[in-house]
Amino acid sequence: MSGMKITWLGHSTVSIELSGGKVVLIDPWIEGNPSYPGGHELQRVDLMLITHGHSDHIGDAVSVAKKFKPATVAIYEICQWLGGKGVENLIAMNKGGTVDVDGVKVTMTQAQHSSMIEDDGRMIYAGEPAGYVVQAPDSRAFYHAGDTNVFSDMRLIRELYEPALAMLPIGDRFTMGPREAALACQFLQPSHVLPIHWGTFPLLTGTPAQLKERLTEQPAVTVVDVKPGEPFEW
Repeated sequence: MSGMKITWLGHSTVSIELSGGKVVLIDPWIEGNPSYPGGHELQRVDLMLITHGHSDHIGDAVSVAKKFKPATVAIYEICQWLGGKGVENLIAMNKGGTVDVDGVKVTMTQAQHSSMIEDDGRMIYAGEPAGYVVQAPDSRAFYHAGDTNVFSDMRLIRELYEPALAMLPIGDRFTMGPREAALACQFLQPSHVLPIHWGTFPLLTGTPAQLKERLTEQPAVTVVDVKPGEPFEW
């Protein structure tokens, strides 16, 4: 089984190159992202997923969509807003649903957070925040939690979809921190966890090292501690 190439691009932006070559981009934030790797340029995007409407997750959705013409998946209200900006190939959905995008199955999951879009000085309702489980054509599944607290129904995500890789926020304050992320790992039981939404701003104090400390009693979980722009094979 050939591997996936996963590249954390700072904050919650992650690019996943599937074994067949398709590229999935989650929560595109490039311009103004202090953690985005300098000199890195997106070369291909076939599928784009947006977890919620905050600018640090949707900031470059319109420009990426217009440049690469990917299928773009988001909650219904965000798709309505994107359509008003001229974005095409939109796939609106809601929590609990699954869509098949050219052999890539995308399931929208719960997330505990808030969501709105800032547009020309206005605050626009953006539905509810969400996470995603993505099942690649080779049947492997990964989970991007979006911005969220830990919640006990992560056990259901494990039971239903069995994601082996979990991308979890650990920065604290606006999402869960390392302590809560360790409990999320207990619920999800992934083989690997990629920390996201940390280190971008001083207020985000959680670190991968702190998560590793919290996971000493879960030796089966490997923390993927990489720098933005540094790909890893999974």
